[in-house]
Amino acid sequence: MELGLREKRVLVTGASSNIGRAIAVAFGEEGATVAIGYHRDEAGAAHTATLVEQAGGRPLVIGLDLGDEARLRHGADRALTELGGIDVLVNNAVAFPGPPAPDEMFETAPADRMRRSLATNLLGHYLLSQAAVASMRANGWGRIVHVSTGLVEDGRSGAAAYVTPKSGLHGLTRTMSRELASAGILTNLVMAGFVVGDRRLPDDLLRQAAAAAATGRTTEAVEVANLVVFLCSSANGHVTGELIRADGHFLTPA
Repeated sequence: MELGLREKRVLVTGASSNIGRAIAVAFGEEGATVAIGYHRDEAGAAHTATLVEQAGGRPLVIGLDLGDEARLRHGADRALTELGGIDVLVNNAVAFPGPPAPDEMFETAPADRMRRSLATNLLGHYLLSQAAVASMRANGWGRIVHVSTGLVEDGRSGAAAYVTPKSGLHGLTRTMSRELASAGILTNLVMAGFVVGDRRLPDDLLRQAAAAAATGRTTEAVEVANLVVFLCSSANGHVTGELIRADGHFLTPA
């Protein structure tokens, strides 16, 4: 299948490891120019750049801080300038707000944790999307994918500061689709499954995660990446405003 991504200009956030890295490399395999957004892990971003180049793409490493509007706009401006515009944006980056304290209840959770998470995991993606859309409108073509989690649909105790901003991306996706589709810009959301990647996790947690999926296993990062790349390609001409799970029908354990 011809995806029409050769020489397309792509920005992937959170691309220094795991799912973001797999997405960036998958675009590289299609011959795209890939801006690799990272926050702190510059070495990881550099490694992703090497993999993108080996795959056949042209990499560019871009520092982005989704929780700092000035630094976010600086990074976005650099990507737009050095790429000459953005055709595809994948909002994959996430800042985990951390686990609750052992004795924490919903009503005692600190509000500041929610504020920080809303700024990085929702507002940052909103602002970056705004920055990218102008060049997409100018070309009459664009693709945007937000990466989220099935926890938005399932819920999870103690995860309000993580799930709430992610749920905002669901509403944002549907709204952006209505506003942007007439300009040739398609917007979708992918809910990634439980991806181990290069993390070292306890065996009992891995068994529990595998058992929670109908497929009986955890999700591979490349499986999320393949779906994202299709949604962002010319092969997708009519799918927009969709919230798609790529998690093996994972049912979040209580």
